[in-house]
Amino acid sequence: MSTTLRSEGWAVGPSFVPHGMTSPVTLLADDSGLTQLAGDPAVAWQTPWDEVQNPQLIRFARGLEFFATVGGVRYCWRTRHTTDFEALRALVLARGGTVARHRRRAGVLAVAAVVLLAALAGGIGSWLNGGSANAREIANVRGVNLSLKDLPSGWFVKSASPIQLLFTPVGKIESSSTTVPNTNPTWLKVTNLFQRCMGVSNAKDRVYGNAGELPNVQVSSKTYSSSSFGGIDVESTTQYYRTTGMVRRDTSEMSKTNFGSCFVTSNVALFDGIGGTKSPTGDVGVNFRPVTFEHGFVRAGEATLTLPGANPAHLISIELTSGHYEVTMSALVAKWPESKQFVSDLANIMLSRITSSPSTAV
Repeated sequence: MSTTLRSEGWAVGPSFVPHGMTSPVTLLADDSGLTQLAGDPAVAWQTPWDEVQNPQLIRFARGLEFFATVGGVRYCWRTRHTTDFEALRALVLARGGTVARHRRRAGVLAVAAVVLLAALAGGIGSWLNGGSANAREIANVRGVNLSLKDLPSGWFVKSASPIQLLFTPVGKIESSSTTVPNTNPTWLKVTNLFQRCMGVSNAKDRVYGNAGELPNVQVSSKTYSSSSFGGIDVESTTQYYRTTGMVRRDTSEMSKTNFGSCFVTSNVALFDGIGGTKSPTGDVGVNFRPVTFEHGFVRAGEATLTLPGANPAHLISIELTSGHYEVTMSALVAKWPESKQFVSDLANIMLSRITSSPSTAV
């Protein structure tokens, strides 16, 4: 291998094989592909570039994060040095990837982002276009999502954040989906944790399990950020289902008393599984009921999330349903419960949109 890059001092998550070494890692790269040397003695994995999907490099003040999808799994490599940033930047851009710089601010949440998961297995799966969504459905779904018009002055669009890689690309129309393979260890851990928390079998679970039904269309909003409340990010994703009966059956499961806490716990586990941090083994969430003035369904949960290189933050996951629509809205914020009313106000805005949208019962 004619190496054009050799970069040492990395850690990877998740491991390439069950219980495999995640550090120390050395990355080698040339025109043919990417090689990872993990552990001591080192074990090598060589991957051609055409099998490395959606590469993204993020530079922090004191380190780098490199993301890429290989074999349907999203991997994250982290290092505390920036020595090889320019060389990695050239490689990522040459293969159609993205590069961003993350500026940390004193007193502001260091890595403020949103952990969002669609209300069906497939939130971190491989999405396939080709469904039956029509132009009107797509326009309606886009119109439900959060926008800058819903937010106070001073808010802005966050162009890049590691956590965005946990859900469907911003603005992309998803009209059909495959579920995450049940052999994916991260997905199995998230699924099992949620189902144990809820007391539901995989066969009957409509959120992560085999009973789930697919929407006609799903679109995610952009990520919106502000320094308010010590640092906060918010985002939403909206799904349109072919029949209102499908939504009612999902809502029935979400109506269980502990859904909010279990759902936010599963989102913490999803982030931890991909980010390589320690995942929860039980319910770490707390039910949160946003104050709303509409008649649609709303449930939410709040949990503390420790982000790599940052202070603990509060993750809020909210689920709203009405008619043909299901909406997931999430926020990650430094100060809670100071931001509780603000988050409730955003939930009320979105609930008002799906309750007023034309929706014929089927």
